Formats: sequence, structure tokens, C-alpha cells
Amino acid sequence: MLKYLAGSFYIPDNLETPIYWIAMFKLYALTALFFFALDMLWLGVFAKGFYQHHLGHLLRPDVIWPAALIFYSIFIVGILVFSVQPGLEAQSLMRSIALGSLLGLVTYATFDLTCLALLKDFPVVVVYVDLVWGVVLTASVSAAGYGFGRWLEL
Repeated sequence: MLKYLAGSFYIPDNLETPIYWIAMFKLYALTALFFFALDMLWLGVFAKGFYQHHLGHLLRPDVIWPAALIFYSIFIVGILVFSVQPGLEAQSLMRSIALGSLLGLVTYATFDLTCLALLKDFPVVVVYVDLVWGVVLTASVSAAGYGFGRWLEL
């Protein structure tokens, strides 16, 4: 039996069992690997020149990896909680994809529109490209997370 929390999220009855937490750790790890692979492919290959061209004047010469890894860790938790878990609960891949798309739009819009509002010469084209990428990335990772969750029988 599922216990509902806040009407949308659930806590499984087996929450306290080590088997559940091991499966959740595996789900997190698999989803994180998928996320990193897609985002690094985007940032390092497909859009590298785009960001360098449009944001070169704002980019650091070196990435502060601890900050990036903290963001990625938190964002992946958000994907699991707000799109993958509800999809698994409903046994609906489309629910995970739809919620992931919305989460990607909200999170990337938060960053990009704040930059547009506050930073001098922040390019509008970056906002458009980044919003599309946020939706595609988060929806794709949500779909993969849903598949991993099904495979792990969560």
C-alpha cells in the first residue's frame, strides 16, 4: 500500500528496508551517469563553440568542479523526486517525460531569465537555446530514470 504525501508523492511501505535504499542508490547512480553523459556531450561537443562564442566574455578559464557537482547532485535528486517517482507511481513513462520537461523548463528558465535580467549583455539567443536544452535534457533523463526504475523494480 502506498502512503501519499502532499497529494503527489508517495512513500513506499518498504522505505526502511536496506533493499529499497540499495535500489534507490542504484537508480540515483544510473540516472546521474546518464545525465552526465548527455550534458557533457552537449557542453563539450555540440554546443561548445556556441557557448564560447556567446558567453566567452563571462566564462571562467577553469570550471569550479565542486560547485558544478553540488548542482548536478541536487538537480538529479529533483529529477528523481519530481518526475521519475511520480511516473513510476503511475506506471507512466509519459508522466515522467511531461514532468521532466516542465522541471527542465522551470529550472533552466530560473537561471537564464535571471541572467538576462541581471547581467549586462547576456545574449537572448542563449536563453532560447538553453531553455530548449533544459527541456530536452531533463525530459530525456526523466525517461531514462523511469526505465532504470522499472528495471530495478521500484
